[in-house]
Amino acid sequence: MKLYCLSGHPTLPCNVLKFKSTTIMLDCGLDTTSVLNFLPLPLVHSPRLSKLPGWVSKDGSINLEKELKECGGRVFVDSQPELCLPERELMDLSTIDVILISNYHCMMALPYITEHSGFTGAVYATEPTLQIGRLLMEELVNHMERVPKAQSATCWKNKEIQRLLPGPLKDVAEVWAWKRCYTIQEVNSALSKVQLVGYSQKVELFGAVQVSPLSSGYSLGSSNWIIQSHYEKVSYMSGSSLLTTHPQPMDQSSLKNSDILILTGLTQMPTANPDGMLGEFCSNLAMTIRAGGNVLVPCYSSGVIYDLLECLYQFIDSANLGSTPFYFISPIANSSLEFSQIFAEWLCHNKQSKVYLPEPPFPHAELIQTNKLKHYPSIHGDFSSEFRQPCVVFTGHPSLRFGDVVHFMELWGRSSLNTIIFTEPDFSYLDALAPYQPLAMKCVYCPIDTRLNFHQVSKLLKEIQPLHVVCPEQYTVPPPAQSHRSDLMLELPAPPLPYRRCSVLSLPFRRRYERIHLLPELAKSLVPSEVKPGVSVATVSGMLQSKDNKHTLMSVPRPPPAAPTKKRKRVAEEPPELLAPKALLSGAVPLDGFLATLHKHGVSEVKVEETADGHILHLQAEDALIQMEAHATHIVCDNNEPMRATLRDLVLRFLQKL
Repeated sequence: MKLYCLSGHPTLPCNVLKFKSTTIMLDCGLDTTSVLNFLPLPLVHSPRLSKLPGWVSKDGSINLEKELKECGGRVFVDSQPELCLPERELMDLSTIDVILISNYHCMMALPYITEHSGFTGAVYATEPTLQIGRLLMEELVNHMERVPKAQSATCWKNKEIQRLLPGPLKDVAEVWAWKRCYTIQEVNSALSKVQLVGYSQKVELFGAVQVSPLSSGYSLGSSNWIIQSHYEKVSYMSGSSLLTTHPQPMDQSSLKNSDILILTGLTQMPTANPDGMLGEFCSNLAMTIRAGGNVLVPCYSSGVIYDLLECLYQFIDSANLGSTPFYFISPIANSSLEFSQIFAEWLCHNKQSKVYLPEPPFPHAELIQTNKLKHYPSIHGDFSSEFRQPCVVFTGHPSLRFGDVVHFMELWGRSSLNTIIFTEPDFSYLDALAPYQPLAMKCVYCPIDTRLNFHQVSKLLKEIQPLHVVCPEQYTVPPPAQSHRSDLMLELPAPPLPYRRCSVLSLPFRRRYERIHLLPELAKSLVPSEVKPGVSVATVSGMLQSKDNKHTLMSVPRPPPAAPTKKRKRVAEEPPELLAPKALLSGAVPLDGFLATLHKHGVSEVKVEETADGHILHLQAEDALIQMEAHATHIVCDNNEPMRATLRDLVLRFLQKL
């Protein structure tokens, strides 16, 4: 059993498990933190960005003015943003049989894998994961294609040049794994390979293993996966939450008795309490609106935004924000809000019960009906005529490198009345803001990450007790910024097995058993013998047939009677002679009883010698030797075959034949 790690980002995993002749990819996360090294893509021409000076090394030996621009003391790549793909050289991706998706954030690299590697397998995901994942991919493509850049920067990636660049570009790893965004045609082709599954549904892979998704409690349709054969069980736990939010609660009991638990996707903000962050978000928002400023919330178009809108729904009236307009701007805004209302069976019980009243499960439906929340595909068109300030705008992308958020940063960044509130934990807010400096608007960091923290996961592992835990190496040491915090790492009685990008782990688990089916006619021919009270054993002689990873034991076919013929057949064509199986012996030979039997048969001069494994009997008059061990008996009798046969028969009296 082997595990290949293709991604170095623990919350955007991509691993491959080789288990029982199947090759299973677990998630295919796309690391978008690479876009922080690029300049933003403005929706309208930005004089500020266009006038940035190009970068030239101090000695003038390297001139990359066309590729790199200086802004606020940092250097950025001036080209279409590129994304960090999972490793593609570690193994042949065309050999992957199946891809299991745990949530819609962990499937964004799917088109790169299914469309460019020769992949011919199947992809399994729940319906909300597929549909919301499709929306997020379409949104990403839309953001990139809406503001295309002609040039592509490649010279700076040269190793000899990169090491001479200023930080952080100098220290960026895996730059040759960075690629431009896929196209909408590749998205549609990749998602056509996805097969839908429901929680606890068992899917058989080639008769070798069964896979089954379980609710992970993190997002709509998010799953943990069980991969099991008849005798082994591997659990894959990625992006799970025990908090009471809108998805179905996490299924913990089904993870018990795992031989291997692959653990990834823990919280990126172990010190930030999500409830406290929500409270801080609301109070900062209200403070800015009362002062006459605008609030910008750079966020994903699905997920935490549902909880933010629900929190604001309860907060609006008490904070006297009833007249403040809330805008949600995204090419997929309408679809995202509607999908959240129709996936009722994937929601927590409280929200499911509302559907039968009937009421919309999420309160943002009421915000839309009362015109407090308005959604638009972009800043062009209706939004520009209906826009009024002060207001709250939810829009993407959280990296501030592309999407409608870039326009609002240019529009509102110069006023200290306005506030930007970061809620997504995927990006460093300081790095996100770097190309907009100097910035007058206030910045508030309220990262909301509902995934398991180290305390919760340690408690959970004590309950489910897997034999071995495998996790990213980042979880086995405290974070670099807080090296004294031993509570911010995974501490288990048996140390977990760590992995990092491009590592290959041989998992400490050996398969020992395989299930075999007996055909009824062969089963009828068995004659059990009782070896001890309540335990019967029968010997089996048959022919083993293995097909589609299923093993069947059947009777040995009898050769057809030979037709009378005068011609002589070749020896090779004669059917093999079927020998009757030898009897199996069981039991032990008691020393005293055996000596008494020898005496009865006239063997009286016996010298007994003790050994580490048993006894050696010297029959001096007969010049013979009997070596008795726990699992074997040897009779040595030179040139006296009748005596050897007699001694053998006396030994066999004490043993049981099967």
